[in-house]
Amino acid sequence: MKATAMAHPIQGLVKYHGMRDEIERLPYHDSISLCTAPSHTRTTVEFSMDYEEDTFVVDGEELDGRAYERVEAVVEKARSRSDAAHTVYPVRLESENSFPSNVGLGSSSSGFAAAAMALAEAAELDASRQEVSTIARVGSASAARAVTGAFSQLHTGLNDEDCRSRRIPSDLHEDLKIVVGLVPYHKETEDAHEEAADSHMFQARNAHIHGQIAEMRDALRNNEFDRTFELAEQDSLSLAATTMTGPSGWVYWQPATLKIFNTVRELREEEDIPVYFSTDTGASVYVNTTEEHVDEVEEAVSDCGVSTTVWDVGGPAKLLDEEKHLF
Repeated sequence: MKATAMAHPIQGLVKYHGMRDEIERLPYHDSISLCTAPSHTRTTVEFSMDYEEDTFVVDGEELDGRAYERVEAVVEKARSRSDAAHTVYPVRLESENSFPSNVGLGSSSSGFAAAAMALAEAAELDASRQEVSTIARVGSASAARAVTGAFSQLHTGLNDEDCRSRRIPSDLHEDLKIVVGLVPYHKETEDAHEEAADSHMFQARNAHIHGQIAEMRDALRNNEFDRTFELAEQDSLSLAATTMTGPSGWVYWQPATLKIFNTVRELREEEDIPVYFSTDTGASVYVNTTEEHVDEVEEAVSDCGVSTTVWDVGGPAKLLDEEKHLF
């Protein structure tokens, strides 16, 4: 059986860092994000006796090594939940991104979310999006939030009943515009997660993060733009501090990243524009502002010498019609 799904990547608002279980990808604490659109990943999967082995292709490149293993983990979790006889056959998975990957824009989140959604359909699972989020999670914890979409929270836990994503109701999407400052610097988020607990700042972040989560949930529910994105900006700095003080001293930010930070602060402090920066594990920058000011903000970010694009808030992962199949 063949199925195709689409999912949007995430911008972390309160980000997770480190995993207590690297197989099931159970994070140490909750995390909150928003999905970005129209950026997306489209994925087609098919179980068939005509295939000799499981094969995974992303943006035209066949996966091997660790990348293959991460997709295989999602496939096997879907298989383990299915009673459909055809899931014993090999699966072919092909995926395409509409935006650059491995530059800090959440491609793993949309990739594994779309894969999990398509696999659940192809494996004939009668699963809610919350249940599909637990399948996506074993590929990337952030992918769980990309399944439920918009503003979502991944709850920590030691099992699939507890560690799943749920939506947070908010109307902030109506006025939010996200200017993306693309700083193309390759990175591997998984490496940073593996050594997170070795940072001397890790316990301090864990002690602080629960209050940050509560503040963010409250800000979103009350549609408080400035409070929401001030918290996201603060969390970006906290995440980077923890990452940079791990054994490898990961420093993802580049000169252009810092230039955007300074530009955003100047717009906010000198021109009273509601604008805040945010980064995940990477050099590219999300600049969150309102529809009224987006043109001015995009021009200022572009003047930092980077490519820009403007995104909105994206919805949950969804199935697509058969004419959208990639093969």
